[in-house]
Amino acid sequence: MDRKVVALCGSMRFWDKIQETFERLELENGYVVLGVTPNSSGRELTERDISLLGELHRAKIDLSDAVFVVNVGGYIGESVKAEIEYAKAKGKEIFYLENCK
Repeated sequence: MDRKVVALCGSMRFWDKIQETFERLELENGYVVLGVTPNSSGRELTERDISLLGELHRAKIDLSDAVFVVNVGGYIGESVKAEIEYAKAKGKEIFYLENCK
């Protein structure tokens, strides 16, 4: 069975909503969801770490059929804007939690 693969994008300030969206997309829609990597250890991220996480997230977008943007209150930060532009350049379908203006 072919399943749509969706990469999540969103600000870490909305971690709870990202997790809720992850679960909903899998259980209610049957999508394969590629998530955002949390900094659950609370460690100080180096520039190398941040660069690597960006590269890995772009790889998740490459693997996906679509991107789902968790934009609580319409908020889209600079890194997520860059991820959206990357996804658009790759011809990915883009969905938003909340309507964009």
